[in-house]
Formats: sequence, C-alpha cells, structure tokens
Amino acid sequence: MSYTITLIKGDGIGPELAQAVKRCLDATGVEIVWEEFDAGLVSYERDGVLLPKELLASIRKNKVALKAPLTTPLGKGFRSVNVALRKELDLYSCLRPCKYYSGVRSLMKNAQDIDLVVVRENTEDLYAGIEFSSDSADMEAIQNILFAVKE
Repeated sequence: MSYTITLIKGDGIGPELAQAVKRCLDATGVEIVWEEFDAGLVSYERDGVLLPKELLASIRKNKVALKAPLTTPLGKGFRSVNVALRKELDLYSCLRPCKYYSGVRSLMKNAQDIDLVVVRENTEDLYAGIEFSSDSADMEAIQNILFAVKE
C-alpha cells in the first residue's frame, strides 16, 4: 500500500531540509508518492502567487502534507504565508507532546512523571502578524484596553 503526501519544498534552506526528511521517511520502507509544490517566495517570484491553488487542492485531497520553511516577501501586502496556509486549512492549534521516556537522561527530578501536551493557538495574536507602530492610534487603543485603571 502506498501513501500520497503533499510536499511543500520551501525556500532558503527549505529544499535541502525537505530532501533530507524525504530520505529519512523513504528509509522506513513505507511506500510514499510525493506530490511536490513550491510556495512562498520561490512561487511568488516565478508565478506571482504565494499559495498556488493546486497546492491547496493537493493538501485537501491527500489529507497530509510536509512543509519546509517558507519566506514571506516583505512589503508585498501579505503578512505571512505560514499563517495564510493555517487559516486556509483551519489549522489553528499546534500540539506539542512532552513525555519522559525511560532511559533518557533528564536534569529534572521525577522526570518519569512528565506526560503532558502543550496546546498553542497559532493563527491569532503574534502569529496573525498584526502589528502597530508604538506611537499609532491603534496601539494607543490597545494600551488603553490592556492597562485600563478600574475605579
């Protein structure tokens, strides 16, 4: 049985990392058919598109994707390719399991008791790329809300 996985090759160091991960996964013996796509800066410079429709269709069809690092072009009216991808596919949380495994050295006492999952929301707040100048009216409004003195 084979599995089809969408691969977003990335840019910068992305293609090198993607190839290394592909070699690791291929070494498992699991038969993988890779559907490879560009996105981010590479795609934008070549086609004028940051997130190609064909890429999104492939992810929706395959239900699994591997993404290498992507660059968002600065000053192009687009906050983040990564956030746009998360929002387009409703990938609003990042799950980070933390568990102690017997035989692994740890600086923590009672490390064997560690078994938790950190859930981080990754489409709002800083990840949304919403930023204001420190002297802007928008920033002043936020500061008034954050630091309001209740009487």
